Amino acid sequence: MSMLKGKVAVVTGGARDIGRAISVGLAKEGAKVVVNYHSSEAGANETIKEIKAFGGEAIAVQADVSKLADIKHLKAKAVEAFGDKIDILVNNAGGLFARKSLQELDASFYDLVMNVNFKSTVFVMQAFEPLMGKNTSIINLSSQAARDGGGGGSSLYASSKGAVTTFTRAMAKELGPKGIRVNAICPGLIATKFHDDFTNDEVRKMVSEKTPLKREGGAEEVADLVTYLASDNSSFVNGANFDINGGLAFS
Repeated sequence: MSMLKGKVAVVTGGARDIGRAISVGLAKEGAKVVVNYHSSEAGANETIKEIKAFGGEAIAVQADVSKLADIKHLKAKAVEAFGDKIDILVNNAGGLFARKSLQELDASFYDLVMNVNFKSTVFVMQAFEPLMGKNTSIINLSSQAARDGGGGGSSLYASSKGAVTTFTRAMAKELGPKGIRVNAICPGLIATKFHDDFTNDEVRKMVSEKTPLKREGGAEEVADLVTYLASDNSSFVNGANFDINGGLAFS
């Protein structure tokens, strides 16, 4: 029997890479999925197509989740499609955007990184929490960068993900009494477009060789952990930040 049959999930940044794998993974376990995307309409449609190919239910909703009006729109579309109860919320939207040293940072870049990675997490949770109750789950995507400060030029990204990590712990305390579990996942080097764009091949090879498992992770492996945290199998797991990095770094 599917672990998530009858449940409704919202996944921000669900159009590609880890977000797509999460959306598909949840749907395979029976969840109805709201796939949010910002600009990757073609990617979102491909995610929906993949879900529907095995009989799953999903819709795609465009929204910039760093903007409060767009979050309101996302919520309205989710309720319109699947009703006024949300069982699973995955805050996956985020980005590095560019590698910049301290002296290269400016206020607009600060706002971009912090808004997309942290502000979105805060206010998406604020919007959807009233639709969630006992035996529901929020999963935030943090990063190994929150543990170790990240690679060169990623100070704001690492800091924003550190904020996600801390906010996750705070919300686990606040929302736990309502039956809403809040956890986070801290991926290391996962084979995605993110690293295709921002990490050169030499660094990826070096990190893979230093990793005890001697390879990069896959988006589906992150999705499997999300599915576990979304299910009743993790019913006493709350306030945790899970490393998924092949043993490269420990909490």
